[in-house]
Amino acid sequence: MSTGKKSEESVILVSYPKIIFMWPAWLIAIAGAIFLTFVGAQGNTAVVITWTFLVVLSINLVVLGFDFPRTTSLTLFFIGVALVLGGALLVVYFPNVLPSFEGWLTSLEPRANATFYWMISIVFGLIYAGVAINRRFDYWEVRPNELLHHHGILSDLERFPSPHLRIEKEINDIFEYMLMGAGRLILQPSGERKAIVLDNVLWISKKEKEITKLLGALQVQVREQSNG
Repeated sequence: MSTGKKSEESVILVSYPKIIFMWPAWLIAIAGAIFLTFVGAQGNTAVVITWTFLVVLSINLVVLGFDFPRTTSLTLFFIGVALVLGGALLVVYFPNVLPSFEGWLTSLEPRANATFYWMISIVFGLIYAGVAINRRFDYWEVRPNELLHHHGILSDLERFPSPHLRIEKEINDIFEYMLMGAGRLILQPSGERKAIVLDNVLWISKKEKEITKLLGALQVQVREQSNG
C-alpha cells in the first residue's frame, strides 16, 4: 500500500554563497527605511539608525571575511572580556579619559536618509532573489538508493550510489552556525575516489540527522529482506 511519503524519502542539500549571512544588515536596512519613511528623522534618530546599521554591517563583513572556529571564538571571547575589564580599570584610575572619548565619539554623526536604506534593501533583495533562483538549478538530493546532483538550466543530472555513503560534518565558523546553522558537509559515495564538498549548508545538523535516518532505514530494510 502506498504511503504517499515520496517527498519525505529524500533530503535536499544546497550549497549557498556567503552573502546569505548578510541578512542581519539587510533587516536593519529595511527597518531603517520603513521607520525614516513613515516616522521621519526626529532629533538624532537618523544618527542612531545609521550607527546601528554600520555596527551590524561591520560585524557581518567580519563574519564573511574570516573563519571563526571554536578555538578562535573562545580566544576572541577572552580578548573581549580583557578589553572590557581593561576599559573599566581605565575609567576608575583615569576618570578624565572617558569624557574626552565621549566628546570625540559624539562629534561623529553619520547620517543616512530613507532613500539610502531603500536602495540598500533593494540591492540585497535582488541578490537574495538571484540566490533563490540559482538554488533551483544547482542542488543535491539524497535518496535511499542514490545521490543525485541537479544542475544547469536544462536539469542536467549526475547519479552516485547512496548505500554506504559516508557523511562528515564540519563547523568551520561558529558565527555562521549561530546565524543560520550553517556548516560544511562532506559526502563520500562508495566507489568514488573524490569526495563531494558542500559549503554553507543551512541547518546542517538537521540535514545530517535526516540523511542518517534515511540511509539507516534503508540498511534496516535490506537486512529484513535478506533475513526473510
